[in-house]
Amino acid sequence: MRIYRKLAPDGAGTTVHVRLTFRRRGGRKRIVMPDGAPAWAPRPAHVDGTLLKAVARAHRWRAMLEGGEVGSVTDLAAAEKINASYLARVLRLTLLAPDIVDQISTASTRAGSMRNACSGPFPPEWEAQRRALLSR
Repeated sequence: MRIYRKLAPDGAGTTVHVRLTFRRRGGRKRIVMPDGAPAWAPRPAHVDGTLLKAVARAHRWRAMLEGGEVGSVTDLAAAEKINASYLARVLRLTLLAPDIVDQISTASTRAGSMRNACSGPFPPEWEAQRRALLSR
């Protein structure tokens, strides 16, 4: 990275020029630093929308089951036009500890690893969940 410094005409200030490249990625303009240049800011946290949506659906479906809107998981799967086994896997997300759900919603964890951890079996006890899911 080349940085050029030049004194202002009055000798009081400094002007810094840094070579940057602007590129379009995902419909947004991004600043791309030259190769080997250190990044000046960490990457912003990314909320895993897929996992967050699954948690929200799980709680909505649980409320429907507990409220008597549907009689069983099979009836709910038919009403939602989805596979009953998928619905049962997603319903497990209602057992997550509140602080884990908070971390999912605020992007406090690595999104990909949390999604992979939640897709498989996890313990129902909150302390065991913290050890199993947050240590990955």
